[in-house]
Amino acid sequence: MSIVKEKKIMEFLEEDIGSGDITSIAICRGERVHARIIAKEEFIVCGVDEAKGVFTALGVRGRGIRIVKKDGSRVYPGDTIMEIRGDAGQILSGERTALNLLMRMSGIATRTHIIKEQVARVNPHVKVSATRKTTPGFRWFEKHAVMVGGGHPHRYGLYDAVLIKDNHIRVASSITEAVARVRDAMRQGVIKRGPIEVETQALSEVREAVRAGVDIIMLDNFTPEMVKRARQLIPRSIMVEVSGGITESNIMKYAPYADIISMGALTSSYRSVDISLEIERVIGRSRMSSQSL
Repeated sequence: MSIVKEKKIMEFLEEDIGSGDITSIAICRGERVHARIIAKEEFIVCGVDEAKGVFTALGVRGRGIRIVKKDGSRVYPGDTIMEIRGDAGQILSGERTALNLLMRMSGIATRTHIIKEQVARVNPHVKVSATRKTTPGFRWFEKHAVMVGGGHPHRYGLYDAVLIKDNHIRVASSITEAVARVRDAMRQGVIKRGPIEVETQALSEVREAVRAGVDIIMLDNFTPEMVKRARQLIPRSIMVEVSGGITESNIMKYAPYADIISMGALTSSYRSVDISLEIERVIGRSRMSSQSL
């Protein structure tokens, strides 16, 4: 697990546990238990390593955690995703944080998987991408879940790809000038070299972006008919991204004309899946007490 993920998990635990899990401190007296994380519905699993990281951070080690279903697995009601053996206080203190990660990440992966399979029937080459419409502090986990579901993360932040949006164009006065400024910054080494993408909102802007020789043109809030017309103006050497107002009910109308379909809904409007952690039995006692951070 990366240092970034470990740090985030510790932050999540600090938020939930604070100065200590007072209920578990009062009740748990060194009992060692066997617990299972169980699927309550059908979905694509995601977040297993992150859930494991929660319990590891609280002191459950080695063979105390057994992963039964890896990320990307399809599960059904009653299936065991993970087994945990260890101190009851440690397991109960991590229960909600681990389930929050699994429920949300699996929800995103499942929705992405459904949409990706749906689109592939029309255009097997199109990338279904996330956007930066993510939960603050949770972006890495949401983007990872999109990838587990078969989608594409797009850019992780403002630092890893150039995307000239409408407000950038207003600042620079035109697409042509904005692209020229980006290329100048790349030549001077101010920013790293890479593909240049520009957001367009009208066919006139599409034409200007083509003349500017950008690498990717985003068609923002275009109707399917407008996307079809725009595609005819754009040479195959330039990738076409469709974004804005894309839903599961209309995505099939856009799929034939796009190289990339980006959907903010993948990470902003998903439904968490139903998962529970159940203690199966007490398997012994130890001198360990409940953990606090």
